[in-house]
Amino acid sequence: MGKLFVIGIGPGNPDSMTFRAANALECSEVIFGYTPYLDLLQQGPYAKKEMVSTGMTEELSRCRLALASASSGKTAALVCSGDAGIYGLASPVLELAPDYPDVEIEIIPGVSAAMSGAALLGAPLGHDFCVISLSDRLTDWNTIENRLRIAAEGDFVICLYNPGSRHRKDVLQRACHVLLEKKAGSTYCALAKNIGREGEEYEILSLHNLSKRQADMFTTVYIGSSQTKEIQGRLVTPRGYRI
Repeated sequence: MGKLFVIGIGPGNPDSMTFRAANALECSEVIFGYTPYLDLLQQGPYAKKEMVSTGMTEELSRCRLALASASSGKTAALVCSGDAGIYGLASPVLELAPDYPDVEIEIIPGVSAAMSGAALLGAPLGHDFCVISLSDRLTDWNTIENRLRIAAEGDFVICLYNPGSRHRKDVLQRACHVLLEKKAGSTYCALAKNIGREGEEYEILSLHNLSKRQADMFTTVYIGSSQTKEIQGRLVTPRGYRI
């Protein structure tokens, strides 16, 4: 029986990877992943490992290749940025698993962009929050808009993944216009880019100003609740303690 690790590698740098993830990569014979994620591992101690890369939109092919490798008796790893179960490949691997009954599957969590970006900004996720992807490749835009409205009405802090790409340059602006139906234009927001990687940066701004901006796939966006505030250049959503 072979084994497949489905691993969240966090932002991709060794300092942000869990010991459990690092150990699983170390004992894996072959590592599968999206090309940019494997490029990150090539810079670390796993550079001599056999690596098999596939491009964007080839997620199911990547899962099948990894499962087939493990089914042949190897110890394989399938890597995802952030956490393997948050917009990662843990779910499709488990959906495909019945076709590979001889493969043992172990899901290894990682630090998601929501968490690592929040640490960079301060403490924007100090109270109830939700995460919404703005990618309409697998979810229709009407559903995304509905989720944005409900989250805004509930006054959650909202973390937005996939806020733009070459073919979706206006989705962040469209999302902000939906949020402005329920949230004040002065609501504190932030952009966190290249989290945990070279070129890491962040910016705190209002929802009104955010609605005029564009973002790319390497950016995570934070929309504060009515309680979120800026303290000494850091974004904070109070937990509610009396201070």
